[in-house]
Amino acid sequence: MLGTVDEHSAYQPETSDRRYEEFLQLTQEDKQWRIATAPSSLVLSESDFQRIYMPVNKYYFAGSTLVADPVYVRQRTDPDSRMDPTTQTVKSLLAGPSKWLGPVVTSGFPTGTELREGTKSLSYDGQNTLRVPLNDKADNVAGPQCQKMATQLLYTVKDLTGSRIDRVDLVRADGKSQLCQITEATAAGVANRPQSPGHQYYVDGENRLVRMRLAPNREEQQDAAVPVPGPLSGNPPFKVGSAAVAYDEKRAAVVSEDGHGLYVVNLTTAGAMPPPLLTARGVKPAGLTAPTWDASGDLWVADQDPQNPTLWRLPGGTGTPERVEVSGLDGARIAGLKVSPDGVRIALLLVEKESRKNLYIGRIERPDGKADASAVSVRELRPAAPQLADVTAMSWAPRGRLLVVGRESGGVVQARYMLADGSMVGAGLPGATGLVAVAASEDEKMPVVAYSEDGIVWLPPGAQWRTVAAGGRSPVYPG
Repeated sequence: MLGTVDEHSAYQPETSDRRYEEFLQLTQEDKQWRIATAPSSLVLSESDFQRIYMPVNKYYFAGSTLVADPVYVRQRTDPDSRMDPTTQTVKSLLAGPSKWLGPVVTSGFPTGTELREGTKSLSYDGQNTLRVPLNDKADNVAGPQCQKMATQLLYTVKDLTGSRIDRVDLVRADGKSQLCQITEATAAGVANRPQSPGHQYYVDGENRLVRMRLAPNREEQQDAAVPVPGPLSGNPPFKVGSAAVAYDEKRAAVVSEDGHGLYVVNLTTAGAMPPPLLTARGVKPAGLTAPTWDASGDLWVADQDPQNPTLWRLPGGTGTPERVEVSGLDGARIAGLKVSPDGVRIALLLVEKESRKNLYIGRIERPDGKADASAVSVRELRPAAPQLADVTAMSWAPRGRLLVVGRESGGVVQARYMLADGSMVGAGLPGATGLVAVAASEDEKMPVVAYSEDGIVWLPPGAQWRTVAAGGRSPVYPG
């Protein structure tokens, strides 16, 4: 049993090794045996599932930020509904988010919104514009809400078709009058996508936090790494072990090399080194993990103390550390973490039995409007890489995916892209052996960065790995 796809087209991996079993009731007719009751669902082999279905992201809003919700649709026209893949995907978007993501996202579409009756195919005109006719539930939505609806549609269909779509037109139930339209440029503002990073950061051979300037669409990088500005550029009272840089690149959170102290420093002005905001109960290897920033500016870090492993959140990156409840840990220790760019998921690298590291994704729930801000919690941990026997590193990647370094049982270490639902997409990264740490940007034009036995290496889009720094470790992008 590998997994299931539910009525919302969402994939759920099977975490145990149980065999698939289905008991059939037989009946005899004309001296021949017949199946009286068929299985309750369609049963497919892994190869047939990959041949028939393909993954695609639907998009919903968490506050003002667009969030990817992975589902599976048929690669060709569905034999039951007679809908093509684009129409299947739009229908799934209108039906609402998956059960797992539903508690933390909303849809701009009014309840009951569907495609206009009889719609079996959605096509593009010569200007790469997609016209989507809706039923009367959406006829009277206001302009801002319609823009959010159109943005959800544009990013959803764009994920399915690549760069083919430039504009979405929403059409009323009469099939003629236009509700609204949105272009790709306008949708980017509505979606509140993270800004493209200006630098890539890592810890150099002298235990300093350094950065290299990034240039979009330029494969060759000539600029040498330089120490980050601010208090860390002088002679800080400790060596840097790991770091995370805020999305606006104005602050950095650093953990000392011994794993004992967490510091937040300004990268725009000089000044004295501030005191630690959090100290671990122990030191390396039972000290603090590498920190991570979320999209709202909060800072997250875990204490690996075996006696009291704890996940901490620092509101605004400066507030008093607040303990975060993580349901389903069952005694496992958090050895690594990374909050997704959309701020609603957190990837947790957990040390479980036999000291193996397994990757899980949890849903971040924030009780909006409640006075007790510390009630922020992580719920419903789900396996993010069940195919891998041991995970060593991970990073969020474009379109709500994860880039995971690990190995299959009895196999070699490899780097693969995983969907946030735990399913594997595409082939692994070429020549990705010997990777110890990895970092990817939400901007697909930026190279994948890794720490290997060769030092800091880059994999620009469509190119091969190359070494950019002979020494160094712990590469990170903002986030």
